[in-house]
Amino acid sequence: MSTRVEEPVRTRRRRPRGGVGAVIATAFATLALAGCVGLPAPTQTESAAPSPAPSPEGTSAGEDEAMSIPDIVRSVQPSVVTIFTEGGLGSGVVYHEDGLILTNEHVVRGNTRVEVAFADGQRVDGTVTATDPITDLALVQADREDLPAAEFASSLPVIGELAVVIGSPLGFENTATSGIVSGLHREIPGSASSSQSLVDLIQTDAAISPGNSGGAVVNGRGQIIGISEAYIPPSAGAVALGFAIPSPTATEVAEELIEDGTADHAFMGLVPGAITPQIAEQLGLTDTTGAIVLSVSNGGPAAAAGIRPGDVVTAIEGNEIGSPEDLLAALRQQDPGDRVTVDVRRGGDEESFDVTLTDRPSA
Repeated sequence: MSTRVEEPVRTRRRRPRGGVGAVIATAFATLALAGCVGLPAPTQTESAAPSPAPSPEGTSAGEDEAMSIPDIVRSVQPSVVTIFTEGGLGSGVVYHEDGLILTNEHVVRGNTRVEVAFADGQRVDGTVTATDPITDLALVQADREDLPAAEFASSLPVIGELAVVIGSPLGFENTATSGIVSGLHREIPGSASSSQSLVDLIQTDAAISPGNSGGAVVNGRGQIIGISEAYIPPSAGAVALGFAIPSPTATEVAEELIEDGTADHAFMGLVPGAITPQIAEQLGLTDTTGAIVLSVSNGGPAAAAGIRPGDVVTAIEGNEIGSPEDLLAALRQQDPGDRVTVDVRRGGDEESFDVTLTDRPSA
């Protein structure tokens, strides 16, 4: 039986964009992906963890009635695993009861074989079956069946609702922390130059630490609302700033990876860059908002539409683009084959181009 996913919805939809703020922009240099701790895990005991307590009669994770935090942890903990690699460790979530695990790509990067530890104390071998660096998601097939598959929420959470994080921070397996959903549609300013995955994220103040990556962020009904992705450490001046990949995105990509080992992503064929004050001065721009086109792919969608290096993208489908991260997040909401209107500043002129997006070429 496959993971229980409530009527998955498309997440690549048009919507207004919003930034995270200048404070996080300056802190990005120390932002950390929350996975692959290069530390040994705490010593395991030989005895298995106790079985989860049964839910109250008539109550299930799919119903509207909220559960207590202890009940949430008891219900979901058996579906959260620890993934050990040659370089460290991370977390994962049971996606299918036949042993298929969903985790972050950066947790398993460079590995084809891993070890998977379960909440009941068992450890088995696992094989990395598919990865998607664009969304930082991966699938691992564990050598074990009859597992409790997690239930994934089909829609985004509400800001302010309960968020419980379950994973293996610093190797402390089966650790739970709690907080609330602090924000939606978050992008990490400055991340576009190094990663395409740190866009359109859920923000939470529930503690996320190294080793949590790939683990579960759970709502009050015991449903997975996100896969832990990254955090900004206190050394950057942050207090409880953690980020997760939304459940609808995670399940959509997982199903594509299951189907043929790849995930489809809309491709515009340009490299966006941040507009620094120096660049703005050189180009005679009045501000630094937008994403400057550093280059375009020969024969790609942007080039075919007439977009050139030096253009500044200011909007896609009417949604304001204030940074390279906004541009990547806007593309996340589109599909290959979509035709989008791209507004640019070229010199002192404002122009619009109709761009037909394609599937991202394989590397």
